[in-house]
Amino acid sequence: MTRGLHHVELWVPSLARAERSWGWLLTTLGFTEHQRWSAGVSWILDGTYVVVEQSPALAAEVHDRLAPGLNHLALHGGSRAEVDRLVDEAPAHGWTLLFPDRHPHAGGPDHYAAYLENEDGFEAEVVAG
Repeated sequence: MTRGLHHVELWVPSLARAERSWGWLLTTLGFTEHQRWSAGVSWILDGTYVVVEQSPALAAEVHDRLAPGLNHLALHGGSRAEVDRLVDEAPAHGWTLLFPDRHPHAGGPDHYAAYLENEDGFEAEVVAG
């Protein structure tokens, strides 16, 4: 039996914004579109997929990464140069660099990563290595 993460589903207030930010990020990191329906889309890599869905049952319009629940998704980003290139391109796709004063070592001196937040308050950590 295969073990590990199967998928993550994120409920988003705007499917268009989620496709702009998450779609760009995930495809840049090697994911490919997996499924699509009127309220959502998913991207898959090595059998694990990420879903974004604009659900009518959504209880809030903005995700609060500081509240109980999902704080962030951490994703493999390739080499340091690939993470740096991603950081340069991210603002054009709805992402803002978090902790710019400590970038790329906001996670500690031996951890090279970009911490990004999209327009809807979701955080992604893109780790080099």
